[in-house]
Amino acid sequence: MVWEDFLTKKKIDGDAFKQHEPELWTQWKGLYEQMHPKSFVAQKLYLINPVRRKYPLAVTDVSSQEVKKAAKPIVKVTQSKVKPKPVTSAKPKMASTKPIFKRPKSDE
Repeated sequence: MVWEDFLTKKKIDGDAFKQHEPELWTQWKGLYEQMHPKSFVAQKLYLINPVRRKYPLAVTDVSSQEVKKAAKPIVKVTQSKVKPKPVTSAKPKMASTKPIFKRPKSDE
């Protein structure tokens, strides 16, 4: 992910951030390019929110733009000629769970 895409994902206006705080912007960009995005967020977690509040990304209204709805797929229903087997409620016989012990023969 590119630095500008990261700022957009975090809802930060990158142009305004760069214009008003160029030193911090270049410092963060250098750090971001050297490490994984998750590591950058973990390191700068409490510093990102004030920047986000200071330079919010302009929200575009989705309802004003023309949105195409996806066409629903056509599903053909076919009737099968195979009759389902009737369900029986009879319980299957289970083996005896009680163990059987034989007495040893006594010589007395």
